[in-house]
Amino acid sequence: MTVTDYVIDILLIAVVARQMRARELTPASVLLPVVLVGIACLHYLTAFTPRGNDVFLITLLGAAGIALGLLSGITTVIWRHPDGRIVARAGLAAAAFWVAGMGFRFAFAVWSTGSGAADIVRFSTEHRISSAQAWTTALVLMAVSEVLARVAVLQLRRARTQQPRVLTPA
Repeated sequence: MTVTDYVIDILLIAVVARQMRARELTPASVLLPVVLVGIACLHYLTAFTPRGNDVFLITLLGAAGIALGLLSGITTVIWRHPDGRIVARAGLAAAAFWVAGMGFRFAFAVWSTGSGAADIVRFSTEHRISSAQAWTTALVLMAVSEVLARVAVLQLRRARTQQPRVLTPA
């Protein structure tokens, strides 16, 4: 793993950690996580020809990322502050879902470049995963889907919370 690998992974984990304290949720709050996964895509994704079960692996990890991102976004508390700002705070559940995905990828990267390399080669051979690039693509797309799912949920909830409530007579 390179310094860039560590920095991107740690910053992605820190994204939700900094929201453990109540923070204003704005359209601009999507910038940091989206920029980080954009950098990851530019850094890690290269063209390759998927074979065997590569597409299944990519789809499976992408779906896992979506699920974790949705769960993190849904379990984040959002409310309208008395001054009108929309505020969000990630509780333990939201942080746990987020860190589960980000931490898994980080641990996998460390393990795969060390003691786990032979196990990954054996697993890849047995399950027809064609290359290291298939794993890299699957793991990066897992991060992208987790980030985009969480961002989408938070922004939809922000927009809904921002709408004035219409009171109807009882």
